[in-house]
Amino acid sequence: MSKIVTLGEIMLRLSPAGFSRFVQVDNFEVIWGGGEANVAVSCANYGHEACFVTKLPSHEIGQAAVNALRRYGVDTRFIARGGDRVGIYYCETGDSMRPSKVIYDRAHSAIAEADPADFDFDAIMEGADWFHWSGITPAISDKAAELTRLACEAAKRHGVTVSVDLNFRKKLWTKEKAQSIMRPLMKYVDVCIGNEEDAELCLGFKPDADVEGGETNAEGYKGIFEAMAREFGFKYVISTLRESFSATHNGWKAMIYNGKEFYESKRYDINPIVDRVGGGDSFSGGIIHGLLTKATQGEALEFAVAASALKHTIPGDFNHVSIAEVEALAGGNANGRVQR
Repeated sequence: MSKIVTLGEIMLRLSPAGFSRFVQVDNFEVIWGGGEANVAVSCANYGHEACFVTKLPSHEIGQAAVNALRRYGVDTRFIARGGDRVGIYYCETGDSMRPSKVIYDRAHSAIAEADPADFDFDAIMEGADWFHWSGITPAISDKAAELTRLACEAAKRHGVTVSVDLNFRKKLWTKEKAQSIMRPLMKYVDVCIGNEEDAELCLGFKPDADVEGGETNAEGYKGIFEAMAREFGFKYVISTLRESFSATHNGWKAMIYNGKEFYESKRYDINPIVDRVGGGDSFSGGIIHGLLTKATQGEALEFAVAASALKHTIPGDFNHVSIAEVEALAGGNANGRVQR
């Protein structure tokens, strides 16, 4: 299998049990997660050498984060130790017409204040096949944005394929700041992943589709895919297409463009959703595996969509599925019967 490197922040997620609200509980469940950490876990599940790069404090809470990654086979040797705190986010799981809610407490985390001297990106990228990052990482801080650029430059020096999940987070930065940082970074990117909102806010591209109204006709995306590939030289442009009927009922499919052909995946009706946090990251992990191992972009996309559909049924940030389980769903087995 392949060596896949991801760079970002792993956070301590504190959540009320079940569908309880923040204000009604006396304790929180501890869950570990974060965009690129979630992708690394997915890739490790599929048998790849998945290396997650971040900085964590040397105290016990930092070690707990490292241990959470090691538990699922992620290579943690490039994690720098130091700094004062682990980023925290609180997540309340929505239901029906009540949306899920996230509150961040991540300012001044170890990775937000990390310096380039904390990492030897040439050593990290040595022998790597793929490097993945998301728009969350440069949004954390200006220092983290600089780390992202340095990692991308090292990846290109070593001939590594680079993917980005645009992942705009309005609680971390404005669209103006996002575009000033993200657009220059696109010159390093081979595979661009994002939904319609991400493409508009991070890069300034808007699809011809009524997304809020649940209109996700793939035809509305073809022009924007072509324009993005033309402007930035992407080898692949990929978007997930989510129809949000309620917090617990979504339609889910995706589309991919390789500069010549478009491919639209089959659609999954996910109802009820158990936990949609990490759904996009599980898609990224699936498309990385798919593009590295499948013969066609269509097969790669079907694997990614099936993997992320399954993630919506699993509590927590990580996608705990095997290749066989994803292949079974991608192949049409969605009845949920007990496997005996």
